[in-house]
Amino acid sequence: MFIISAVVDFETEEERDQVIRISTPIQLATREQEAGCISYCFAADPVVANRMQVYELWQDEKSVVEHFKHENYKKMLSLFMGSNIINSENQIYRIDRHEPVYDANGNPKESFFR
Repeated sequence: MFIISAVVDFETEEERDQVIRISTPIQLATREQEAGCISYCFAADPVVANRMQVYELWQDEKSVVEHFKHENYKKMLSLFMGSNIINSENQIYRIDRHEPVYDANGNPKESFFR
């Protein structure tokens, strides 16, 4: 699995909100059309007024590579290039191990760290 995480800062909160609103159909299309897309969310940061948080979860390397070739990605990139982004930071993480946070009784698991 692969996680892409990013923060994107816009010149204003209004511009951030506009990009999120306009990108909603692209986010939905990515979720519905692209194989291997588990999660794809661009949302307002509740603490930093002009910041957007990005979270993507992909099944495998192939799905990430294909996403960067897909029309949905190109539309999103075009939308970003047409806005007043003042800063962005992004990372991709390969996840070799994962499991539910809580056990069957609803308690946080400690076994993951052993």
